[in-house]
Order: sequence, then C-alpha cells, then structure tokens
Amino acid sequence: MHLTINLKCRKFEIWAFSLSSLFLVCYILKFTLALIILNKEIETSRGMLYPRESETREVRTLDGIWNFVRSDETNPTQGIRDGWFKDDLSKSMPTIPMPVPASYNDITTEQTLRDHVGTVWYDRKFFVPRSWGQDQRVWLRFGSVHYEAYVWINGRSAVKHEMGHLPFETEVTHLLKYGAENRITVMCDNALIQTTVPQGKISEVANDEGVTIIQSYTFDFFNYAGIHRSVHLYTTPKTFIEEVEVKTNLSQNNSVGTVDYSITVNGTAANEAENTLLARLQIYNREGVQVANVTSDSKLVGSLQVDNVKPWWPYLMHSDPGYLYELEIRLYAAKEQLLDVYRLKVGIRTLSWTNTTFLINGKPIYFRGFGRHEDADVRGRGLDNALMARDFNLLKWIGANAYRTSHYPYSEESMQFADQHGIMIIDECPSVDTENFNQVLLDRHKSSLEQLVHRDRNHPSVVMWSIANEPRTGQVNADTYFQFVANYTRSLDSTRPITAAIAVPSNDDKAGRHLDIISFNRYNAWYSNTGRLDMVTQRVISEATGWNKKYDKPVLMSEYGADTLEGLHLQPAFVWSEEFQTEVFSRHFKAFDALRRQKWFIGEFVWNFADFKTAQTYTRVGGNKKGVFTRARQPKAAAHLLRQRYFALGREVDQCNVPNDLFTYIADVGGSNVKHDSADL
Repeated sequence: MHLTINLKCRKFEIWAFSLSSLFLVCYILKFTLALIILNKEIETSRGMLYPRESETREVRTLDGIWNFVRSDETNPTQGIRDGWFKDDLSKSMPTIPMPVPASYNDITTEQTLRDHVGTVWYDRKFFVPRSWGQDQRVWLRFGSVHYEAYVWINGRSAVKHEMGHLPFETEVTHLLKYGAENRITVMCDNALIQTTVPQGKISEVANDEGVTIIQSYTFDFFNYAGIHRSVHLYTTPKTFIEEVEVKTNLSQNNSVGTVDYSITVNGTAANEAENTLLARLQIYNREGVQVANVTSDSKLVGSLQVDNVKPWWPYLMHSDPGYLYELEIRLYAAKEQLLDVYRLKVGIRTLSWTNTTFLINGKPIYFRGFGRHEDADVRGRGLDNALMARDFNLLKWIGANAYRTSHYPYSEESMQFADQHGIMIIDECPSVDTENFNQVLLDRHKSSLEQLVHRDRNHPSVVMWSIANEPRTGQVNADTYFQFVANYTRSLDSTRPITAAIAVPSNDDKAGRHLDIISFNRYNAWYSNTGRLDMVTQRVISEATGWNKKYDKPVLMSEYGADTLEGLHLQPAFVWSEEFQTEVFSRHFKAFDALRRQKWFIGEFVWNFADFKTAQTYTRVGGNKKGVFTRARQPKAAAHLLRQRYFALGREVDQCNVPNDLFTYIADVGGSNVKHDSADL
C-alpha cells in the first residue's frame, strides 16, 4: 500500500511538473512573440501642399467660433450611435461656443472639460460659392486635430485621421452644396493608449460618485486636445499640382545653386496617355527678379541653376540669414493650356556631416538653442500668430540659432517663420517616452515620421529629424525597433541626419548605433543630485565623452536646466530660485566649453524656452517652470546670462555682430579688467 501511494504521488508530481512546464512554455512563447517586430510597409501620404492662392486656386478659412459638445466619458461613442453628425449638434445636445483653432481644455471654467477623457464634437455652417462647383475640385484641410478625428460634411463621412500635430485633407467636391449652406461636423478623441503616438493609459478609478475615467501618461506636458490649427477649404483645377519635392545643392565655392525638383500631378489629364503634361518653372529672388527658369520634360522632374546664388544661412552666421527664393510652377497641358499654378519658398543650402562635425554650406555648425513647447495660457496648443511672432523675436533677441520641436511637429506657419528668420530646426515626431515596443506601435511610429517628412521635407530650416524623445532604449527589443525606425526615416530622406533625444545612460542604450547624431538629456543638480552645483560640470563632460567613445559620432546636449519660480531670489543659490537657475547654467557652460575643444561636441539646448503647463502633480507648481521665459514670454534672470553666452559664442564661432545692449554699463575704471560693454567680448 505504501508503494501504491508513492506511485500515485510520483504520477501527480510528474503531471504537476508537466503542467507547470506547459505554462512556462506558453509564457515564453507569448513573450517571444511580443518581441517579434516586422518591418512592414507603411501607407504613404499624398498631396498636403500648404494651401496658397494663385491664378488657379482659391483658399478660404473655416476658423472662428464653432459649436461644441463634450461627450459623456462613460459613453464616448454615443454620438456615433445616435447620429449626431446627421444634423446640427444643437438638436442632439446643448452646445457651447468654442474657438478654432484652440485647445478646448482651458477655454471654460469647468474642471470636467479641462480634464475630459474621450470624445468631443464640433460643428459649424458655411457657404460655398456657386462658382466653386464649376469645372474645379474642392478640398478640406485640417492643420491638426489631437489626437484622432472623424469628419462629416452634410452628414456624410468625409475623412478619418489618427495622429495629432500633423495635417490631413480630403476631397469634398462631391459632398458640398454649391451656392448654398453646408455643415461640417468633427468628432475628436484625445484618448492615448499603449499603441498610440504618444503613448498613454486609460483606467477606471473609484471616486466619490462611483467611478471616473483617468488618462495617465509619463510625458511631462499637458495633453491638450481639440482642433489645434487652421481649417481650410481650397480649390484646385480638375488636373492640378498635387506634390512638389525640392532638393538643393551648392557648388563653386557656394556661388552656384542647384534646385532639383519632382512634381506629382493628380487629375484626368494626368491619367490620359495622349495628353502630355509639362511644367514651366521660374525662380525669383527677394526683389522679384527672375534668376532661373526651365521647362520640364513629361516626367516633371529636373533641375534649375541659380548663378551668383544667395545661400540660406542660419541666424548670426551671415549678415542676411534666411534668404528665400520663390519657386513658381506652371502646369500646362497640350496646346499651351494652363492647368495650374503653385508657388513655394525655397532656401538653397547644403547639409553634410561626419563622425565629428555637422556642416551647413560647408561651414561647421555649433547649435545654440532650446527645447520648446507649443503652449500658452487659455488657447493651450492652438495656433496663435501673435505668440509665434513674439517667440521668434525672443529667439533672435537671445541669440539662439536653433530649436527642437519637442515633442511633436509644430505648426506649418512656425516652420515658414523659421525658414524666413534663419532658425535651424531639429524636427521631432510625436514619439515621447516610447516603451513596450510592439508591431502596432512601430507601424504608427513610422507613419508619424512619414507624415512629418512628407510635410516638412522642403523647409531649409529643417536640418535634422528626431525620431523620439527619451525612448526606453535600454529595453530588450529597442535595438531592432529603432533600427527599423531610423532606416525607414533614411529611406524617406537621406539628405538630413537622424537623431533622438536619449535619457538612458550610454552603457544601457541600444539605439544610438542607428543614429547619425547623438543627443542626450540630463538634469544634473536637479533630478540628479538635487541642489549640488558642485556635481554638474565634470558629470556633463564625462557623460558626453562616454557617448562619443561608444558610438564615435557627433554629440549634443538636447536638454538641461532647472525649475525656477520667477521672482524667487535666494542667496546663496537654492533650488527653485532665479539664482539657482543661473548657477546651473553657468556650471553647464564650463562643461560645454571644455567639450567644444574636443570638436565632436556640436551643440547645447536649454530646457526650456518658456514655462509650460503639465498634468497636475505635487512636483509641478502650475506647470513646468524650467523656461528662461515665463509662460507670458517675459525673461527670468537666466535669460540675460544665456543671451550673453549665445552672442559670445556667435561672435567666436560665426564672427557675428553683437547688440549694443548686451551688457549694461557699470563704471569707467580705467585699465582694469571689469567688463561693462560688448567690446569686452
């Protein structure tokens, strides 16, 4: 009997072991499958030229006051099921007025709207002139809606788009009523999950009334939502210029410029073999004088040569920075029939890079700039031309030559401003704090970059693509994931280097080998060794050197700084005071100057240009206060120190002139070394 019991126990042990082994195998299989990421094809964008009027095109805006409804968080699809898009929103739910463009979060005094998670609805009415229905096409274009948008015209589905901060458009010729009133309805969903770009999490949490929906995310800026940029209706001919891609080059000691072009046409005539199309292209200088012209072949691909060219130079590198030509394209059918006209600005410049240097027009660049946010009181992330103009005035006042579009693509209008003012841009996609790498996320990440490159490829100000901010590049499959992302970006545009702002230690990183430029974020004396000003300089030098030794590539510091409450003064310097921010900057400056002598260190970017809003947390007093300017765009003490440094660097590196008011007069002390005016630089 004892033997029988032992046999039964043995059988049970074998069975239990087999079952546990099966569970283990299943877990390993599941984990392994999660690590398998395939490099799938991504659907590419079409069109998306910025709306411009011409002899053949008309443009009107739908910006203004729209009607607005907030959905029930527990029932986000109610509007779809109940057909709110079939009639005026006011007939389904009470509406409130809402400005477009703007984030909706801070417009009212309601906490429920500020913190809303899920869908909201907009609608408005507009007239389309009778003439628009005659022998032309009509297009609807959104500058951006965050995060996901569904659009109806007169109750009929027009377009769906996923990805905030980027434009989308659709033809609505067949949906409009001409010479009559029309209605546009938009449903916007701000929910972020683990497969959106950026990522987030949705959860139900108990509250005093039962449960509430909570949106959480790891990135440190407020998840503003709504129709953030302008909405346009525009017309094109039946056959029209759909896409234009330009690439520029310089030769003969920068005296001759070349503009290579490729034109894509859409329309009936373009699809008829017997109807040969051609384009006549002219380039005009700033004074309106034609400096180059060419007639294309039927492939609509070719180049123009500009003699005695004026290259596009960054701010402070030349007495006339940001020089732009106008490229005029006239599309013709057989028998000289003019079909379409489109114009765009072109800056003629070259980019190149080695394992130690980044060059523009053959001259080495030292970046002096900022990380920024599109953020302002009341309007949130909504397009604001007055604020944009103020920001560029401040960038030039402080002597910056660059900024990164942290952590998403900025408005097309700001890109045009950067072209015009000679401000270099590291153009960043919306991938921030990327983790839990998986196939769906990879496909969306690549799609965000495809849309970004497609939109911004013709801007001379864009000198680098940033494929992520602070991704978790120490994770197991980060290597494969970022290999696919980086190589895909290169396939879209090989003329610009690729970077990513990395926050993991260099020893843990698995993505840097796929980049062209190494960018790293670190907050010495703030998040690391808080308050210890004696633990900054050598740590910055050591970390930057470590990155260079590991990858043998140019290195820049893409974020450093300290939160500062304007008006708080403490001596000796103490965290949150203006004195402390100034001291943190000064200790970093010493490190940067030591690194500049190593040649492979190519830039410094303060975090942040201006204070900005974040999610509520006890570590944030009204938002992130690391700006050198307040949220109202007024300077803190550190802004004046940074201005002196940036212009000093400009004078040393680029031989620029410095402003007369850079230093405040102190005293005439004869032959002493007291510095009191710009001549002391």
